[in-house]
Amino acid sequence: MAPGPLSQKLTQIGSRWALDILRPETQFGTFLQALAKHPGLTQDTVTAAQLLERHAALKKYPLSPRMLKPASSPQYYSRLIEATEMSAQGIGRPGWKRLLGIR
Repeated sequence: MAPGPLSQKLTQIGSRWALDILRPETQFGTFLQALAKHPGLTQDTVTAAQLLERHAALKKYPLSPRMLKPASSPQYYSRLIEATEMSAQGIGRPGWKRLLGIR
């Protein structure tokens, strides 16, 4: 039996979903592709996945600059992104920074 249009849409969304480099064994795109085969698939499920893919919540409720750069640690999120990218490459924090508690 050929997959229905809802199943095809959800499979396409799942195939376009970005890979999680920190947890390669748990991929949201793979979950969406498996969900596309579920017999109880509804339009609401596909619509929710489309909204996630389009970042609809972020567009509707944008984050303020104060949220992105908290007064207590303005570089927090930029350091977090840098650390995530380094971790994905297998590069850890230098031992002397960990020892001295330097961010």
